[in-house]
Amino acid sequence: MQGELVQALLKRRTHICARWAALLHIQRANSALAHPDTLIHLLDWTCDSIIHALEERTPLSITTTLSRPECPCGRNPYLYFFIASEQAWLEALVFIQFAIPKLDPVDRDEAVAELLLVIRTLAQTEVESFCSVCQYRNEAFATAKIATHK
Repeated sequence: MQGELVQALLKRRTHICARWAALLHIQRANSALAHPDTLIHLLDWTCDSIIHALEERTPLSITTTLSRPECPCGRNPYLYFFIASEQAWLEALVFIQFAIPKLDPVDRDEAVAELLLVIRTLAQTEVESFCSVCQYRNEAFATAKIATHK
């Protein structure tokens, strides 16, 4: 991602976090740990991680993608946390890109793809970490295995 876009996102960090928090509060909490007031304290660390990754990234192919992480039992609090993250960060990036009328369309699309890749890579790591200690993990895998064999 171009340095000027990363810097513009960094300048909008407070707005991004506020929007992210607002989006968390309209999501349905799928567990006590997914309650928005429980997740809010993770915003600063996650923002730091996203900005750092964007600053360190090398240019990507526009075809590089990563799907959203999955959780076998659906109770992982990070699922909605990172969906809200994607929306808040993408909204900010679109507004920033709109303010740069001469931005090349390929650069614009690559910036969106890179932002999504960074967020989803971080989400994948966090979701998998949480799932690895989930008390419902074995039950969810057993249910999925039974459903697959029918």
